[in-house]
Amino acid sequence: MEENREGHGLAEGKILSVWMILFVALVLLPSIFRVSLGISHFYVKIVIKMLEWATLQIEEGVKKQKAMALENLISTGIIQRDETPMEKEVVGRCRGCFSLADVMYFSKKGCEAVAEDEVTRRFSSEELLSWNLLSRTNANLHHVSWKLAAVWVTGILIRYCLLLPFRICLSVFSILLLVLATTLVGRFPNGRVKGWLSNQVQMICATLGVRCLSGLVHFHNRENKPQEGGICVANHTSPLDVLILASDGCYSLVGQVHGGLMGLIQKSCMQTSQHVLFERSEIKDRHLVRKKIREHIADKAKLPILIFPEGTCINNTSVMMFKKGSFEVGGTIHPVAIKYDPRFGDAFWNSTKHSMMTYAFNVLTSWAIVCNVWYLPPMVKEKEEDAVHFADRVKAVIAARAGMSVLPWDGGLKRKKVKESFKEEQQKKYCQIVIENGSVGNGNVC
Repeated sequence: MEENREGHGLAEGKILSVWMILFVALVLLPSIFRVSLGISHFYVKIVIKMLEWATLQIEEGVKKQKAMALENLISTGIIQRDETPMEKEVVGRCRGCFSLADVMYFSKKGCEAVAEDEVTRRFSSEELLSWNLLSRTNANLHHVSWKLAAVWVTGILIRYCLLLPFRICLSVFSILLLVLATTLVGRFPNGRVKGWLSNQVQMICATLGVRCLSGLVHFHNRENKPQEGGICVANHTSPLDVLILASDGCYSLVGQVHGGLMGLIQKSCMQTSQHVLFERSEIKDRHLVRKKIREHIADKAKLPILIFPEGTCINNTSVMMFKKGSFEVGGTIHPVAIKYDPRFGDAFWNSTKHSMMTYAFNVLTSWAIVCNVWYLPPMVKEKEEDAVHFADRVKAVIAARAGMSVLPWDGGLKRKKVKESFKEEQQKKYCQIVIENGSVGNGNVC
C-alpha cells in the first residue's frame, strides 16, 4: 500500500513538473521577453477555418431567401433611414418659408428614433453577420445540421473544460504577480531603477493578461507610438483596451476609480507609477484632474498619459463624442485606433447590464480576443481652433482608421437622459433656417 502511494506521489510530481516546465517555456518566458511562439496565430487560424465551415453549413441548411432577409436586416437595421439633413429637406420643401408640413419632418425623425435610434444600439453588443458558435449568440442555428450541432458541442467542451481552467489559473497568477511585484518595486527609492522595474513589471503582467484570453493583437505603425510627455487618446470598448496597449508600452492612466477586482489592480499599479484617478460624480475632481494632466505633460521625462475621451465603453461600431477636457490642456495628442474582431468573442463591456465578474467570465469563455491597433501620427491644436473642434478632428481620424462611424452624441447617454441643450440645438437650427430665408419677417406661411 505504501509503495503504491509513493508511486502515485511520484507520478503526480512528474506530471506537475512537466506542466510547470511547459508553463515556463511556453507562457512565462515568452511574456518576459515579449516574443511570440506562433501558438496564438495557429489557434486563431484553426478557429477561422471552423467558423468558415460553420457559415457554409448554415447557408446550406437555411433557405436562401431567409438568409438574405436576415443579412439585410442585420446590415441595414430595422428601418431604412433618410439621411437628408434638416437644412436641405426643410428648405427644399417650400423654398425656406415656414410650413406646417415641417412638423412631419420632426415627427418622422421621432418615429425613427423610437423604432431604432442610432445611440442606444451602440450600448449593446455588435450584431454578427454569421454565427460564431458561441452559445450566447446562438439563434437555434445548431439545429441546422447534426454536423454543426456536433461541432458546437465540441466547442463548448473545449472552451469550458480545457481553455477556461487554464485561463483562470493564468489570470490568477498574473494578478498575484502584479500585486506582489508592484509591492516589492514600490519599496525602492524613486529613480531610474524603480522606473525601469515598474515598466517591466507592468508590461510583463499585461502580456500575460493578453495570453489569458488567447489574445492576438496586431500593432500597426509603431513608429507613431506615444512619446514621453504626450497624451494618448483612443476609442473605448472595454477595460481590455488598457491591457492591450500596456502590453506594447507603458502609460500613466487617467480614469474612474473602480472597486472590487479592478480596484485591486488600480491600487497595485499606483504603488509604482503615477496615475490620475477620479470619481465621475465629483465635479471638483475634474478640475483637479485637468491640473494634474497639465503638470504631467509639462515634464517630458514622464510616461505618456492614456485617456479615453468618450468616458464610457462603446460597442466598437462607432466613435461617440470626445469630451473636450483632454484637448484643453495643450500638448501633443497621439491618437490610437482600436478595432476588435467580433467573430472570436465580444470585447464590449456593457457596464449597465453586466458586472465585472460576469464580463470576465464571458471573455474567458470566448474563442479568443483578436484586435488591430493603429498608432496614428501625432496631432496638435491649430491656431484659433477651440478644444471642441480639435476633439472632433481627432475623433474623425480615429474612426476613419478603424472603419467605424462617427456620432456626435455623448456616451453619457448610457446612464443619463438627453440634455436640454441637445433639444435646444435642433430648435435653434430650425429657427435659423426660417430666419435666414426671411419667412418670419415677411409673414410667409406655406
